[in-house]
Amino acid sequence: MPKSEDIHINPLGFREYDARWLYPQDINKAGIKNVGQGLGSQIISKTNKSPRVIVGHDYRSYSEEIKKKLIEGLLETGCKVEDIGLALSPTVYFAQFNLDADAVAMVTASHNENGWTGIKMGIEKGLTHSPKEMNELKKIVFEKKFVKGKGSYKEIRDFKKIYIDSLTNDKIKKK
Repeated sequence: MPKSEDIHINPLGFREYDARWLYPQDINKAGIKNVGQGLGSQIISKTNKSPRVIVGHDYRSYSEEIKKKLIEGLLETGCKVEDIGLALSPTVYFAQFNLDADAVAMVTASHNENGWTGIKMGIEKGLTHSPKEMNELKKIVFEKKFVKGKGSYKEIRDFKKIYIDSLTNDKIKKK
């Protein structure tokens, strides 16, 4: 049986409104999974149900593997993950409304160069985590106060088309 990877998470990666780390120096795959468990536990505590969570990832070559570890953590808490795949951050937030989901998690390091990774996340529709929520998440992760459950995974194919159609069809009718 292979030895499991030691968990490594630099606590300074938890910022005011999102999380960012150099990968794999500041966070490893086991650390990402723990962040997923923490986020799933936090979402469940706020929604009081088995929530639907939209996930996506950016263009970096390693973002999809990071997203997979994040999803593992979310699933272990009982979240119902809906993966829209490669996307822009606004697409993930749009998907939360369009698919009427409970939360979002976007694997992205935004404007940072290659070597960085991170997660933009939110529970309340249209809002990212606040500094209070980020501190709460950090505490859950480092104290390992994870909810246990059995989640589900669903791939949402071609969501980009739904997003683009919405942008082009729902034009503002204001002069």
